[in-house]
Amino acid sequence: MADMTIGDDMHADERLKRWRLVLGGEAAEGTGVTLEGDEARMDAALEALYDQGGSRRGQGRARRGGLGDSAPNVARWLGDVRSYFPSTVVQVMQKDAIERLDLTRMLLEPEMLEAVEPDVHLVGTLLSLSQVMPEKAKHSARAVVRTVVCDLEARLAQRTRSAVTGALDRSARVRRPRRPADVDWPRTIRANLRHYLPERRTVVPERLVGYGRGQQALERDVVLCVDQSGSMAASVVYASVFAAVLASMRSLRTSLVVFDTAVVDLTDRLHDPVEILFGTRLGGGTDINRALAYSQGLITRPTDSILILISDLYEGGVREEMLRRAAALTSSGVQVIALLALSDEGAPAHDHENAAALTAMGIPAFACTPDAFPALMAAAIERHDLKDPPARHP
Repeated sequence: MADMTIGDDMHADERLKRWRLVLGGEAAEGTGVTLEGDEARMDAALEALYDQGGSRRGQGRARRGGLGDSAPNVARWLGDVRSYFPSTVVQVMQKDAIERLDLTRMLLEPEMLEAVEPDVHLVGTLLSLSQVMPEKAKHSARAVVRTVVCDLEARLAQRTRSAVTGALDRSARVRRPRRPADVDWPRTIRANLRHYLPERRTVVPERLVGYGRGQQALERDVVLCVDQSGSMAASVVYASVFAAVLASMRSLRTSLVVFDTAVVDLTDRLHDPVEILFGTRLGGGTDINRALAYSQGLITRPTDSILILISDLYEGGVREEMLRRAAALTSSGVQVIALLALSDEGAPAHDHENAAALTAMGIPAFACTPDAFPALMAAAIERHDLKDPPARHP
């Protein structure tokens, strides 16, 4: 019983310390807990970020926190954050620091870039600064971007190739094989199990499933058309990685187009997603109609083409012309898909009227997570109905 009491007391102390870190340590927070050692340093790191013009509770109090304008101070703070918090928390705190403490300006210093925890949001920030970044910082910035890209490729590339290859193979199968050698018997049996005759212990193959001629995958043309306005930063990062992966597959002909009020074709950089990212220019306006017009010019086989428009659909160009062009693409046989975002954040702010107009003409419009994108591509290749979320497709 004594051991249980000691254990309960230890858990109670731990809970109080956590509340102390959350509430910020003023006398009014009521825990009566004093922090020491690493916990005190964790509290100092939280205070520097969040205790400005208001406590962590949201109550008013005098300004105490802040990192100052010294890059070494900020680099030291970033190092402390990485030492005392898990990486997922570090990424949230870095994102908050960029928004709250003008950390963006300081990221132009190489020593700052060496102290940060690389993540997708940080890459977006660095890309938005690439036009004003001094030469001494560009090498460090590229190293940060390459680290994130390599992590994403390790996480997503193999699944994407497997999903797309399987979908292409399934699309290549013929329904009326002419020779016994062309029949895929295991799949034929599975497709006809409902015609099993128990008394004869046999399956009647009402429908044959065959291999494609030479068992060659059916080719597809894929155009990724990506909005590079500032709100689409994470989507640009993920789209660049997926574009490079798709371009590495011989059975696909992949093009990558990015746009704001101008259109840039980055297809010649698909061998290296880092080069793709440094070819983008985050920020500015949006002309979806112009981007669709350029993408339309890339399509030579409409019925074998997939055009994925990644945009929040806030059109700065001529809306009516954009919708007419989207309808023309669909009518010609192109499979057009509008992704409101390609990121982990979920459904973003977007133009609901344009999304509804595209949906009405048969163009699905929804947000997609990177983990669901391989299934989305497979479903598009097999021309499944994409009104359902892509994760519902095999």
